[in-house]
Amino acid sequence: MSPRIDYTHVAPAGAKALGAVYGYVMQSGLDPVLVDLVYLRVSQINGCAYCLDMHTRDLVKKGVAIDKLALVQAWREAGKVFSEREKAALAWAETVTRVAQTGVPEGDFQTASAVFSEKELVDLTFAIGLMNTYNRLAISFRNTPEAALRAED
Repeated sequence: MSPRIDYTHVAPAGAKALGAVYGYVMQSGLDPVLVDLVYLRVSQINGCAYCLDMHTRDLVKKGVAIDKLALVQAWREAGKVFSEREKAALAWAETVTRVAQTGVPEGDFQTASAVFSEKELVDLTFAIGLMNTYNRLAISFRNTPEAALRAED
């Protein structure tokens, strides 16, 4: 699969705006590992190879165990592998990413609100929305995952 458009080159102001949102999320006070786990889960739902590759590598660099990474898509069945905050964040990521199907029901909101402050929940939702946008860009314009580039060598 070859890239279609380098959107960062074609629309640098748009890419910069998304980068500003990313910067905001990273300074929001949310745990960076939690954010990357959410990015990974959103990318799994959307089937974005480029982002799956990137966020898996980021989490490995941050010291997250491979066993935990292997269970992200099945976090509900993973017992105590994930903290309560991580479970709440992953559940929120799923319902928000699948908004067309879920409508983000009150129960999901109440569950997330029990674990996160209002600001944390808004910041987490910014992160989820941002990753959904990045997934759509990477899939639409065929960004090549690092692993695929290495396999070509």
